[in-house]
Amino acid sequence: MAQISKVSAANQGLDLSTGSSAPQESAKSLEKAIGSQVRMLRRAHDLSAAELGNAAGVSLGMISKIENGQISPSLSTISAIAGALNVPFTSLFSSFEEKRDCSHVKSGQGLIIERRGTKVGHIYELLGAALGGDIVVEPYMIDLTDDAVPYTSFRHAGIEFIYMLSGEIIYRHANHDYRLLPGDSLMFDSAGLHGPVQIIQPPIKYIAVIIYPRQST
Repeated sequence: MAQISKVSAANQGLDLSTGSSAPQESAKSLEKAIGSQVRMLRRAHDLSAAELGNAAGVSLGMISKIENGQISPSLSTISAIAGALNVPFTSLFSSFEEKRDCSHVKSGQGLIIERRGTKVGHIYELLGAALGGDIVVEPYMIDLTDDAVPYTSFRHAGIEFIYMLSGEIIYRHANHDYRLLPGDSLMFDSAGLHGPVQIIQPPIKYIAVIIYPRQST
């Protein structure tokens, strides 16, 4: 107990973080918050930056600087842009409020996704969804049923991470085969053809996380 107390005391005042190498999240400035909101609303209205500038009476260069958070626009400019987007003036400040997305899925209540693999006994249960940002993260629980057959023609943009929970399979990525047992993981460029090439020991269950950039308009 004394040792624990010493460790706790030693940690007091320290800025403890996770083992991840991700950079620290910096506070969003008002300029960046306004710029992000303008860009989001412009894309939602299917407008180019030039079209928004013309509608608001603002130069393309100014629109670009505003969206990139490089300048602090005047209230009259913000008002003109809000009018061109047909939104309330205050809506351009809404993303400045501190908020963080979160997706919570109860056990067994994930959305079942119909993909090509479901035709051959591959069941995809979506466990969560990224609600915003430039990156899409799709975590799946994948079950291969007793009548599942190999399927190695999956291909899509981004990066995929697999973590085996039960069973044993041979998983192919590009020209390489990997034997996966519970506790094993595999991460790869998902633009290469991939999928289970041999089902050795069912039932098969694994987590697959697919990460790719969100398409912009």
